[in-house]
Amino acid sequence: MELRPYQKEAKNAIFSQWESVDKTLLVLPTGCGKTIVFAKVTEECVRQGRRVLILAHRGELLQQAADKLSKVTGLGCATEKAEESCLGSWFRVTVGSVQTMMREKRLSQFPDDYFDTIIIDEAHHCVSDSYQRVLGHFPEAKVLGVTATPDRGDMRNLGQVFESLAYEYTLPKAIKEGYLSPIRAVTLPLKLDLSGVGVQAGDFKIQELATALDPYLYQIADEMKEYCMDRKTVVFLPLVKTSQKFRDILNEWGFRAAEVNGDSRDRAEILGAFDRGDYNVLCNSMLLTEGWDCPSVDCIVVLRPTKVRSLYSQMVGRGTRLSPETGKDHLLLLDFLWHTERHELCHPASLICTDDEVARQMTANLEEAGCPVDVEEAERSAAEDVVAQREAALANQLAEMRGRKKKLVDPLQFEMSIQAEDLSGYVPSFGWEMAPPSDKQKKELERFGIASAAVESAGKATMLLNRLYKRQREGYARPKQINVLEQRGFQNVGTWTFEQADKMIGRIAAQGWRGLPPGVDPKTYIPEEA
Repeated sequence: MELRPYQKEAKNAIFSQWESVDKTLLVLPTGCGKTIVFAKVTEECVRQGRRVLILAHRGELLQQAADKLSKVTGLGCATEKAEESCLGSWFRVTVGSVQTMMREKRLSQFPDDYFDTIIIDEAHHCVSDSYQRVLGHFPEAKVLGVTATPDRGDMRNLGQVFESLAYEYTLPKAIKEGYLSPIRAVTLPLKLDLSGVGVQAGDFKIQELATALDPYLYQIADEMKEYCMDRKTVVFLPLVKTSQKFRDILNEWGFRAAEVNGDSRDRAEILGAFDRGDYNVLCNSMLLTEGWDCPSVDCIVVLRPTKVRSLYSQMVGRGTRLSPETGKDHLLLLDFLWHTERHELCHPASLICTDDEVARQMTANLEEAGCPVDVEEAERSAAEDVVAQREAALANQLAEMRGRKKKLVDPLQFEMSIQAEDLSGYVPSFGWEMAPPSDKQKKELERFGIASAAVESAGKATMLLNRLYKRQREGYARPKQINVLEQRGFQNVGTWTFEQADKMIGRIAAQGWRGLPPGVDPKTYIPEEA
């Protein structure tokens, strides 16, 4: 199988990371072929003589991994699950259930160097004790975690396990490059009150969520009639009984609705019938978040509000696959006016926005729109709104900084002057990034003229130094030059070359540092091209 360009890049990046770290992470949106990528990684590991363990927390994921491995690479594999064991097998690849592998009796049968490589599917689960027990038993193994877009909280947690992010392919990029379906989101004007729902383990309590949702089910079905009658829709709900009740309501409203749950004996038949089009709505209580694909789904209704972005992404991801043969040209995502005292609730903006402020603005804009809006367009518009507001606030802050006479440049002043939004918006994810800057980093920053005391993390120091080295190679103005000239009112000196800044400083020095050269207005001055 020929890999897509981003899949090739991902595979190469993983092996490159393994040259310097033991545990690295791959982030691909749902529907972008993460199983194919780690199948190809597995194939290369086997070619190198390594023994590979693929770990997952559900049987469906293990079966999916084994099937994809066989289809993509031709490799067979042993299974470590319940009564089945890979010990004594000649296969170099094992798919294993973490619930089985974590048991001391099972683990003790393996030498600690038995597996050279461990691949964890749905890696956002791997912070749990069960996964840590398995990883701890094989301390020398190279580890790859694979997950769909995690939320920032997940990344902080995953940063305690993994040492680097080998490769990330974003949802907007996948849509833009034609590998996933465009998403249009609509916020329906139905206000659902969640203010009384408690929180447990970082998310809403399921039982209380179901109780809060129950009074609104008929109204939700009524709203869905306008948007979903001619669509293939998957609805996510908190509890099985809520899911079954909503199925019955939808059928009363004229839909052809079915319901599946973990105890459904005819689950395969129902899923097959839905795939064929016998049903046009499928209700479930979080059963279909992982390991199930039906590309023709073109509408997602999330009635299980969550604070966890990775879970929200999994739900929406059931509808992002392409299906041009069925006439699908976009995914419709229905959102509601969830009323909650907490602001962390996931909305369509959570899928695409990396900045919390932009996400809040986008959510507000969608609520005002009242009609389906392309999420990329909505994000762009919200970002423009936020940038305008932010620039006005930072301009005042920057003006105050420029007025201070300091030998060293504040990092924010430098970032604003060189127009580096990636630096000013940086948030550390991995453990090493969160540590304080090293003495060597501080010394190097101050050599460049940056006030190291204002740099809070090693990750930020690394980004700043990389940018400083790059600017030095490309001949741009140094921070000390920026400081001297911006204190005298010159604008965006960070975009000047070293020679342009040096020439102006020379002219000011020729005036004895008492003023500016004749005819120079610092607010409008544009340096001549070298």
